[in-house]
Amino acid sequence: MKRISLAMLFACCMLTMMAQYSFKVNYKGAKPTITDMAWAYCNFMDDPNEPGDKPSNAILQALIQYRNGLPQYDDDVTFVVDEKNGYILYEYKHDTGVTRMEMCYWNEADGKHKLFAFNNMASIVDDEPLSTETTGMTFCRYNNATKKMTLCDPPGFEIDYQCAYALPRTGKNITVTKFLKNGQTTKKTLKWNGKQFSY
Repeated sequence: MKRISLAMLFACCMLTMMAQYSFKVNYKGAKPTITDMAWAYCNFMDDPNEPGDKPSNAILQALIQYRNGLPQYDDDVTFVVDEKNGYILYEYKHDTGVTRMEMCYWNEADGKHKLFAFNNMASIVDDEPLSTETTGMTFCRYNNATKKMTLCDPPGFEIDYQCAYALPRTGKNITVTKFLKNGQTTKKTLKWNGKQFSY
């Protein structure tokens, strides 16, 4: 319970402190890809002046290998980039489970924005969702006109740190898995309406 409280406190502080931060997305072509957005996000989050573990750094290192056409540093790492569907998966298999991180984006209904998500709440360790001080899910709104991403609150819902979240590789909805005390799980769907999510 203490780890969950610390994770919630960390996430709240990060969102409060960084809510007004924006950063540029550089890209070639008519519009940015998921790789362009992931690259901008990871480089923004990987501030060398900020101490502590940064989950986005693992994706940044995987992106560097991917961009250079090289295999990943570790055979236990699976790195999937699906440009067509706007989705990235970083997966690390270890003795107690699987550490998973995901990124994706949605086109907003106004045609002027995209919503980007970094999900560090997809890991399952010892048959439970992994919760540490860096566990969380971050959202950014991309503005087509300014070519900038701005950190924002989860659109339309609050994050439950006792759940695991799965971003869509295809489709538009987020799957939420709640782990019950008896070892059972229940699933809910956060439905995307073109601007935000709701159950």
